[in-house]
Amino acid sequence: MNQVKRILGVAWILLGIYAGYYLLVSQAIPKFMSDKAEDLVPAIIYTFILMPVITGGLMVFGYYSIIGEYDVK
Repeated sequence: MNQVKRILGVAWILLGIYAGYYLLVSQAIPKFMSDKAEDLVPAIIYTFILMPVITGGLMVFGYYSIIGEYDVK
């Protein structure tokens, strides 16, 4: 079971990278490129608040899973 947790740790890290890429490419950049002023605030929120929290949380969870913090002893 501990080996499965470590393999899933890699999956969590990859999911974190993909989530950051998705938020940046398909959510934030189109809003930055928009001509509407009301699109700037969500773009800033996606880029500077949501992306680091989501990506960082998933990647830290995966890192701790890889190094064995969640292993049953």
